Amino acid sequence: MNTRHFSQLPKPYLAYPKVIQGLIFKKPKGEKVLPQVEYVVDSFKVDQKHLKAYNGICGFKNNGYIPAIYLAVLSQSLQMHMMTQEAFPFAILGLVHIRNQIKQTRKVGVNEQLFLSCKFGELQPHDKGVQFDFITTAKVGNDVVMEGTTTYLARQKNNGKAAAKVAESKAPAYEMQAEWNVSENTGRRYALTSGDFNLIHIHAITAKAFGFKQAIAHGMWSKAKALASLSLPDSYEADVWFKLPMYLPSKVEFLTANKAKDIEFLIRNTKNQKPHVSGSIKAL
Repeated sequence: MNTRHFSQLPKPYLAYPKVIQGLIFKKPKGEKVLPQVEYVVDSFKVDQKHLKAYNGICGFKNNGYIPAIYLAVLSQSLQMHMMTQEAFPFAILGLVHIRNQIKQTRKVGVNEQLFLSCKFGELQPHDKGVQFDFITTAKVGNDVVMEGTTTYLARQKNNGKAAAKVAESKAPAYEMQAEWNVSENTGRRYALTSGDFNLIHIHAITAKAFGFKQAIAHGMWSKAKALASLSLPDSYEADVWFKLPMYLPSKVEFLTANKAKDIEFLIRNTKNQKPHVSGSIKAL
């Protein structure tokens, strides 16, 4: 495993020229292998002005602590550079974010000195291609304060291989908590703080070039909006699956169901009841 160290978080936009090149130059055929590499930011503090802007678009309070999902968002800049600086075998703009998991072991103060690392997980078969993970770790000193797993699908022919079917549990008895009017400019506003300027999120015109009738909301914005709407324990796991696209603008429902100390939640379209995001919060 090779390790590349950074003195500060690399800027996501610096990776975009190579992302665009991926539209022109096709990836070579053959066996797909993920780079054995880890990207590390050895020491940094969050930019509190940036954090405040992020909290504003997602709905978190400015309470002196860093939302765990914010650290996961910061790691996306490492992910972008890992995919563009290494021998990454897939077209970046064709990837689909299907799942995201974060684990917070304790609250993290805005003034704490942080260590952030990101590496690839294993390739796994999927019904529609292959999936892989980015594994993120955030530390304060020697203490792990956040762990994250971001799962992407790369669509391709899978030669008959498929992921093992996950047994579907009975749908919980959800109760309506809120109805959200998600504005047309949500993707652009979130992109300014997250650094994720994927064209499917920015405008209907650019989204149509990738087969979408309108721009769609970032999955990580949807997850953050849900987490910001809940009373989270000091230590917890939050696991979400991204379902159908949330077109912008949209009117959606936010629903929750309690199961012992755990919370399950759902974001669905108000008109047709189709799901956008399903997730769970487990207290540790």
